[in-house]
Amino acid sequence: MSEILLYHHVQGLTEGVRSFADGLRQAGHTVHTPDLFDGRTFETLEDGMGFAREAGFGALAERGVAAADDISPDVVYAGFSFGVMMAQQLAQTRDGARGALLMYSCLPVSEFGAAWPADVPVQVHGKEADEFFLEDIDAARALVESSDQAELFLYPGEEHLFADSSLQAFDPAAAALLTERVLAFLERIPADETG
Repeated sequence: MSEILLYHHVQGLTEGVRSFADGLRQAGHTVHTPDLFDGRTFETLEDGMGFAREAGFGALAERGVAAADDISPDVVYAGFSFGVMMAQQLAQTRDGARGALLMYSCLPVSEFGAAWPADVPVQVHGKEADEFFLEDIDAARALVESSDQAELFLYPGEEHLFADSSLQAFDPAAAALLTERVLAFLERIPADETG
C-alpha cells in the first residue's frame, strides 16, 4: 500500500477532497491532506482564486512544500488543480518520490527542473473541454512524450473540479473512472522495501 500526500484545490480542503482521501484510505493507503487555507473553504472558484491571490500563490505554495517536511520523502505526491503546483514540484525535486497524481492541471516540467525523473510514474487527469486544463494540455502532452512512466487521461466535458463530490462541478461517472485509474496506479507502485 502507498503513502500519499494529497493537496487540495483552490476552493480549499472541501468535504469532497476529504471524501476522495477517505476512499483511498478505505483501499488501504495512508493519505495526508494538509489544509493550506486553515479551514477556509470557498463556494466558487472565483472566491478561492481571490483568497489565493490575496494570500499569495507563492506563499501558499511554499507552505504546501513545507507541509512535506514532516513526512517521509518516499510517498506519492497528489494534487487537485492548485494543489498540483506543490505535488509536481515535490515529485520532480524531492529524492525518493514514488509517484505523482496530477488532477485537473499540469505545469511545464521546466518549472522545476530539466526533465521528469525517470523513476517516478505519473498520471495526469483532466476534462478535454475544461478551460483551465486546456491551458495545461500542452504541458501534459509534453510530459507524457518525455517519459514512458507518464499517462494522460482525458474525460468528456468541461467541468474543472469534477471529482469533488461536494461541488456543483461533480461528474459521478468521470469521478468514478478517475478513482478507478488512481487506485490501479497505486496498486502498481512497488511496496516500500525500507519500511
